[in-house]
Formats: sequence, C-alpha cells, structure tokens
Amino acid sequence: MTPSVPANSLQLRSLIKASGELELSLASIPTPEPREDEVLVRIQASPMNPSDLGLLFGTADLSGARAGGSAAHPVITAPVPEKLMKAMAGRMDQSMPVGNEGAGVVVKAGASEAAQALLGKTVAVLGGSMYTQYRCMKAVQCLVLPAGTSAAEGASCFVNPLTSLGMVETMRREGHKALVHTAAASNLGQMLNRICLKDGIELVNIVRKQEQADILRAIGAKHVVDSSRDSFADDLTQALVATGATIAFDAIGGGRLASQILTCMEAALNLTAKEYSRYGSSTHKQVYIYGGLDRGPTEINRNVGMAWSVGGWLLTPFLQKIGFEAGQKLRQRVVDELKTTFASTYTREVSLAQALTLEAIAVYSKHSTGAKYLINPSLDAA
Repeated sequence: MTPSVPANSLQLRSLIKASGELELSLASIPTPEPREDEVLVRIQASPMNPSDLGLLFGTADLSGARAGGSAAHPVITAPVPEKLMKAMAGRMDQSMPVGNEGAGVVVKAGASEAAQALLGKTVAVLGGSMYTQYRCMKAVQCLVLPAGTSAAEGASCFVNPLTSLGMVETMRREGHKALVHTAAASNLGQMLNRICLKDGIELVNIVRKQEQADILRAIGAKHVVDSSRDSFADDLTQALVATGATIAFDAIGGGRLASQILTCMEAALNLTAKEYSRYGSSTHKQVYIYGGLDRGPTEINRNVGMAWSVGGWLLTPFLQKIGFEAGQKLRQRVVDELKTTFASTYTREVSLAQALTLEAIAVYSKHSTGAKYLINPSLDAA
C-alpha cells in the first residue's frame, strides 16, 4: 500500500538579506508531483557535511545568532559582517534550499517503467535540496540501496565516499604513489584510511589533537602526525620519506599548512636525492585544497623548490572529467562496501526543526571531528 502524501511539506531554507542578516527557517511548500520519469522520495536521512554548512550559514557570524519563531517552525537569524557581504552577492535575497545528499523511501512514481520499478524501494539520492520532507528525482539518479540497508546507512554514500575515492583516483591518474590528507580523523578521513588499507596505498594523516590520532591508529592508520606538536615538521618529513607521498588533499585551506606540507615534501625528496640541484627537486609536488575550515588566505613560503603547485579540487568537476563509466565504477564500489569501507557514524539524529536550534548549531557548525549530525525530516510534522 502506497503511503499517503501530504499536499504540503517542509523544507529548510537559508536566506542572506541585503540588510546584512542570515535567516534560517522552515518553509511550507507544495509537495512536488513526479513526472513520467521521476519518483517522489520521502527523505528519512540527510547528513550535514561541511559543504552543506557553507551554503547553510554563508559568511554569517554565528556568535551573534538569535532564535525566534516556534518549536515547530523555528527561525534563526545571525549578522553577516559588512566586509563579507560582497562574497554573498550571488545569493543575495534568495531563499535557498540546503542539503546535498540523502536517502529515503520512494512513495510515488511517474508512469515510466524505470520509475514504477522503484516504488517502495529505499534509495540514496544526490542533487541538492535534501533538507526537505519530500524530494522529486529522476529515476535514473536514484541509487537503490541493498536489502537490509537503512536510509541512515545510505544517506552519506555520495559526497564523502566519492570524494575519498576521487582523491585516490586523482593520485593514480597524476602519477603519484602515496598521498597526504589533513583534518584526517573526520568521517571522510576514516573512509580514506579504510580505502588505502584495503588497496595497499600509503597514506600520511595530519591531525590537530592526540585524540584524533588515537581514532586513526585504532582503525589501523600507520602514518599519523600531529600539527600541534613542536616536532611536526620533522615528523611529517619522516613520514614523507617513508611513503614517498607527493600529493596532498587539504581540508583546511587557509593559513600555512599547505606550505608546510610542500616544504616537508621538498625536504623529504632532498633527503633521498642522489645529487644536488640548486633549483630543488624536479619531482612535482601537489597540494589540492578541497575544504575551507580556515577561510583566511593560503600562505606559501618559497622554500619548496620550483616543481610544485596548489589548486582547488571539487567532486563534481572530477566526476565530469573522468566520465560516466568511470564514475559508475566508483559508485558501485560504494554500494558493495557501504557497511564496511564507507560506513558513516553520526553524533546525533535530529529533525529539521531540531537542526535549527542554537544548541545544535553550536555543535555542528564547528566542523569538529565526532560532531556530525544527521537530519531526519520524517520526524517533523508537516
């Protein structure tokens, strides 16, 4: 029996006003009707990834956040510093839906055979606007989860798994043999460790706290260095000598960490060089910035030789670059190893309304390791 679908449903929205204020709220919208090749998914789980938080909060100063509205329909407001308003020009006064990925049950389907075949199935979906009770998607965009897999288990099977696989694939395609990862104890970082352990790839993990190092060593990580220690540069150099890593993926972005990685890569290469060159090593060293935990400038000291580069890395352009067939192979691996290599853990499951409380925002806005929230929109009353 197909469950009843309400005429209206809730969707979380983020609005940056020209007056210099962020407003987060729950909008009541008409529940979408699937077209012939589409299905309607009742979203039961959607993770709060760093990329989601960037859209959710923009450049707002959350230390000044205020709560309003009601328990069922909360409204959060926060000031946006005037000097940061220019960066928000492209989204000014636009009420924007949030949430990159999610999972749930198909409750309604269009007339096509592909759409009808998904009725009642639990599927994972990627396409934005996932912090909502119902989401229309093309049938071909739905990833049917294996029998016995819950929506919560499948909710994070796109962004973090494909990003971690994409890092390894980029390493291979660009001719490197080992890699470095920062903020390495995150959910994504733990996935990357499991991939590298399974595939026999050397990985250097950079963390900022001893407890993060302990998390990684507990799952078998071999090379873990703590950037808060006085011996960080020496520790990192020795790990790079041991692994030969010449490519790094940096979740921090701002500050001097990218420069420190390049400097230590150069030092490691010089330690193993057979002859001296005044231009430094001819081996190319690459740092890709894929996150922005530090939104400040990226500072590079010019003691890194001449063969180096720093650039940005994003999942969607990477998937477009490798093509549909190669991307499908990566997605299939995620499905095959969903409960092992690509398992995600969450600190707390919340409703849409519970996600818009000052208490919850104070936790998940910090991007802290072990503070990943999962939104379950089916917990809200429409």
